[in-house]
Amino acid sequence: MSEDFYEVLGVSRDADEDEIQQAFRQKASEYHPDVSDDPDAEEKFRKAKKAKEVLTDEEKRQAYDQMGHERFEQAEKRGGFDQGAGGAGGMGGGPFGGGMGGGGGGGFEDIFEQFFGGGRGGGRGGGGNRPQQGRDIRTGMSITLEEAYEGVSKEFTIERPEECPDCGGAGHPEDADVETCPECNGQGQVTQVQQTPLGRVQQTQTCRRCGGEGELYSEECSTCGGDGVVRQEATLQVDVPAGIQSGQSLRMEREGAPGENGGPKGDLLIEVEVEDHPEFERDGADLQHRHAISFPQATFGATVEVPTLDGPVELDIPAGTQSGERFRLRDKGMPRLRGRGQGDLYVDVQIVTPDSLNKEQREALEQFAEAGGEEVDVDRGFFEKLRNSL
Repeated sequence: MSEDFYEVLGVSRDADEDEIQQAFRQKASEYHPDVSDDPDAEEKFRKAKKAKEVLTDEEKRQAYDQMGHERFEQAEKRGGFDQGAGGAGGMGGGPFGGGMGGGGGGGFEDIFEQFFGGGRGGGRGGGGNRPQQGRDIRTGMSITLEEAYEGVSKEFTIERPEECPDCGGAGHPEDADVETCPECNGQGQVTQVQQTPLGRVQQTQTCRRCGGEGELYSEECSTCGGDGVVRQEATLQVDVPAGIQSGQSLRMEREGAPGENGGPKGDLLIEVEVEDHPEFERDGADLQHRHAISFPQATFGATVEVPTLDGPVELDIPAGTQSGERFRLRDKGMPRLRGRGQGDLYVDVQIVTPDSLNKEQREALEQFAEAGGEEVDVDRGFFEKLRNSL
C-alpha cells in the first residue's frame, strides 16, 4: 500500500468527509485483523485508520495538503517543525496565520494547539473549545445461521455513556458559582517555553486544573460527579443484512459516546457472530452438509431428500455412488452481501451400515457376496468388512 493517505484510502484529493469515511469502512472490511487472512492486514488496517483520522480532521488535513506526506510525518515524529518548514519565513498565511518559528515539543496534539489556538480542549481565550466527535463504542451480537440467511431486524440492549440529563453534559449545576481559573488565567491552556540545543521550544497544553474550560465551578453535578456523562441502558434496533459472516461488523452512526463541546456522538460498531448449525458447515457463501444413505441406495441409485435453508429438496443419487462422494446444489448456499448472487450447497454422502441384520437380510447379503466371488466370514460379518474397507 502507498504511504500517501489519499492513495491508502483510494480517494481523490478533493474527496469530502463522507467519501473518506466510506472508503475507510471498505478498507476496514478488507484488512481488519479479525476478518482478514492477509499476513499484512494489521499494518494495512493501521495505515488506513491513520489516513482516515488525518483526512477527516479539517485542520490536520490542511496541514497535510500544504506540507506533503513526508514532511508531515517528520513533523509528527519529532513533535515540531523545522525552522524552514514552509519556506523562507516559515509557513505564513493560509490556515496558520503568522509564520512558525521554532518547533513545538509536546507531541502532535500540542503542535496543533500552538498553530490553531487551543486545539482539542483549548479554553475560551485560546480560540474557544472546538467541538469533538465522541468515541466509537464496540459491542457484540449473536445470530443464527437462518437469520444470517434471511437477514433480520434485531433489537438489543447496550449500556453506553450518555450526556448527563441533569447538567446537560456541563458537569456542574446551572446555579454554581464560577471563577476564572488561576492556573491558565481563563485561557484554558498553558504555554511553556524552553531553550534546547535545537533552539527555542514552545509547548502549549490544555490546562489540567480546569480541563480547558478556563473556569472553575463551586460544585460538581451530583449525578455525574462532574464528568458530564453517565452510563445508561439503551434499547436499539439494527438491520442485519442477509449473507453476513462471523467477525464482520455493523456500524450504527451517531449511536456511540457523546461528543465534547457540542460535537456529534461517535458510532456504535456491532461485531456479529453467526452460531454453529447442526446440519450445515459454512465456508464463505457456500454450505456443506453430510447426508447418510443406505448401501442399497448407493448401489442401485435413489432419490433422497436433503435439507436446505429454504426447506428440503430432492437429490438424485446415481447407482454406484461411493461413500464420501460430493454433490453440488447450485444457489442453495448463503446469499452474498450486497445482492451479488448466492453460494452453493455441497452434499457429502456417507454410506451407513446397520448395526444388526435380520435373518432374511443376512442370507440375501451372503448370496450377494458369494455371487461376487467373495468368501463371507460369518463370525465377522459382511457389514463389518464393509465398514473396515471405507
